[in-house]
Amino acid sequence: MILLLQDNPALFVTVCGLLGLMVGSFLNVVIHRLPKMMEREWHAQCAELSGKQIPASPRYNLLVPRSACTHCQHAIGALENIPVISYLILRGKCKGCGARISARYPIVESISGLLSAYAAWHFGFGLVAGAALIMVWALIALTFIDFDTQLLPDAITLPLLWLGLLLNINATFTSLAHAVIGAAAGYLVLWSVYWLFKLATGKEGMGYGDFKLLAAIGAWLGWPLLPLTILLSSLVGAVVGIALIVIAKHGRNIPIPFGPYLAGGGLIALFWGQPLTESYLQLLSTP
Repeated sequence: MILLLQDNPALFVTVCGLLGLMVGSFLNVVIHRLPKMMEREWHAQCAELSGKQIPASPRYNLLVPRSACTHCQHAIGALENIPVISYLILRGKCKGCGARISARYPIVESISGLLSAYAAWHFGFGLVAGAALIMVWALIALTFIDFDTQLLPDAITLPLLWLGLLLNINATFTSLAHAVIGAAAGYLVLWSVYWLFKLATGKEGMGYGDFKLLAAIGAWLGWPLLPLTILLSSLVGAVVGIALIVIAKHGRNIPIPFGPYLAGGGLIALFWGQPLTESYLQLLSTP
């Protein structure tokens, strides 16, 4: 099977696209449940510190309980859980009660499938493509969790950071030295911005999760691609923020998550960072 995928690029791309769709279905579970798991853990820790005893609750993790409709608790069967296809067949409604199913689910699955197929095509068969898939899936999960909760869970960002460093021991994406400096620089750059903004305004401009996410991107791609990642994420974040204020009447005091824009900048850097950086440097050197 491995030889077949190696010798047939089209098949490899197709398999990775299908795998991305299936992983996207699981990412929907992660996006929905991980913040709730974190909240439960925080409540348990607070109760322990205050000496209170909280009643035992049913197991709740990424695998248990079985996925069900949030309206009628109808258990979702295997045929109702086929990525994208089931949503279309059911016309976006629960089979049990007819309640609307959020379009978020097929959107996440589609994004995961398309980006997975593109990663397979872009990098070709090998370790680099496999590692790129992991980075893509992690950034998708972080993007939607941050949109929903303005949280970037350590359960994703920290393993992503360490995995990036481990992969680059053999220079999978960049040299180990560049990866280590990238991790440190990614964290310290946003940490410095955070404290400068807080000292100037007395307010917190971003969360520590943003520091860790940029550190993870630096660990994967190396410090030379950090300026591009920061520039792209800042530009997109500024455009979206202004659009929300002007068009959607989004209040200036309402926080906007920065994680999705960092993730977007990281994905662009993953696929096109090197040629974009070279083109930019060439443009600067042109008299």
